[in-house]
Amino acid sequence: MADTARGARDSRAGHPHRWRILAAICAGLLVIVLDNTVVNLALPSIAAAFGASTAQQQAVVDAYVVVFAGLLIAAGAAADRYGRRRAMVAGLVLLGLASAAAAAAGSVWWLVAMRAVMGVGAALVMPATLAVIVQVFPAHERPRAFAAWAAVASVGMAAGPVLGGLLVAAWSWAGVFLINAPVAAAAVAALLRLVPESRDPARRPVDPAGALLATLGMVALVTAVIAAGAHGPAAPAALVCAPVAALALAAFVRHQRRSPAPLVDFSLYRDRRFAGGSAAATLLTLGTGSALFVIAQYLQLVLGLTPLEAGAAVMPLAAGTVLGSAAGGRAPERIGPRAAIVAGFAATAAGFVLLAAPGPDGPYGVVAAGLLLAGAGTGFAGPATTSTILGAVPAGRAGMGSALNDTHQQLGIALGVAALGGLLSAAYRAGLPPSAPSEAQASPAAAFAHAAGRPGGADLAEAAASAFTGAQSLTMLVAAGCATAGAVTAALVLPRDAPARP
Repeated sequence: MADTARGARDSRAGHPHRWRILAAICAGLLVIVLDNTVVNLALPSIAAAFGASTAQQQAVVDAYVVVFAGLLIAAGAAADRYGRRRAMVAGLVLLGLASAAAAAAGSVWWLVAMRAVMGVGAALVMPATLAVIVQVFPAHERPRAFAAWAAVASVGMAAGPVLGGLLVAAWSWAGVFLINAPVAAAAVAALLRLVPESRDPARRPVDPAGALLATLGMVALVTAVIAAGAHGPAAPAALVCAPVAALALAAFVRHQRRSPAPLVDFSLYRDRRFAGGSAAATLLTLGTGSALFVIAQYLQLVLGLTPLEAGAAVMPLAAGTVLGSAAGGRAPERIGPRAAIVAGFAATAAGFVLLAAPGPDGPYGVVAAGLLLAGAGTGFAGPATTSTILGAVPAGRAGMGSALNDTHQQLGIALGVAALGGLLSAAYRAGLPPSAPSEAQASPAAAFAHAAGRPGGADLAEAAASAFTGAQSLTMLVAAGCATAGAVTAALVLPRDAPARP
């Protein structure tokens, strides 16, 4: 209890080492964010090493995402109960050990299993990072701390493909996993030295039945969304997992309403700050989740960049996020949280409109400007959005609140990739001429591969590029609509002044 009391005092006054604590937290955050994207450029090498099929390669990527998203709610409750620093340390140790085991994998299924274990570690870390920020920073400084947190996350996300390409070129596919171990070890050392322990003063027990239902429901839901996005709504995994998710989540809600110590405080959704901020953020991530997926294909398939060049070409997104976060950290004090959120979302929508403009011949400058503006808008709105959402959560339940915030955004990203990815595919097929061979209709990559070296291949490649850019324009305009809907939701639902709870 002494640690809890000390954490509460530090939360009100501001911990004297809070900025060093933030640096330690961001080091741990960087590991789990990089693991979302760094493995993508290693997939061809993994396929060559193990003879992995496309489905197995997808399993390597999805195992981490599914387990990470599925465990967030239970992990947030565990952090509140047993300690946020303890949760971060345990998660990073688990992630580092699983990464080392993944690098030594002798089969693709061992690699998939270790990616799932890494997802467990990431789920333990993610909610605790925001919860600790709430504990050690006074309310007026939290937007700037959240801005730094968001900037690190965005840079890690955008730098993942570039770093992955460099590591594969320097070592092999194992390099993308080996790099985690020393970074995780350094983060653990910093956390143990700097971060004070904090937990829920009420010491609510973690309900095993509730945790099991929440995890089962979320894992099934994310799996169904990913399967439907990759293979269509009739995919076997989607048909099986969707009803399982519906039943498990319905049982979870019913169980929570009867439980004396619920994992989730559903009364939070009656607070305009929490409900409005969460709804707005989810709408935004519906669009942002698909942006890199679409633009990466455009850069490589249409403009002909290599994977490493394409990774470097999306860096304006990270640069915009850093610049936007720097301005957004002070925006809630100057113009108010609601105005900061609306302005940032509007800028992101404008960036998506620019990303809808380029044709088969570019120019790349328009893409770079769109990425920069979309990143700047997201970065500008991020601190106010996070402060508004977590400002509605009692400090003792910060882990739970952070987990819900992360879950909303993970679901938004997954749904966005699935829905807008499906729209992209449908619009691409509709844009092809009727004479296009069936191979070309499968995907843009298949069309360009089919066209290479064949008589008349140049005409097919030109038609595929035109169809894809048309589909990209439609998809990016829908993404702009999602961001605009988020801005409208924030303007209508959030109160004029939504201060963070001290």
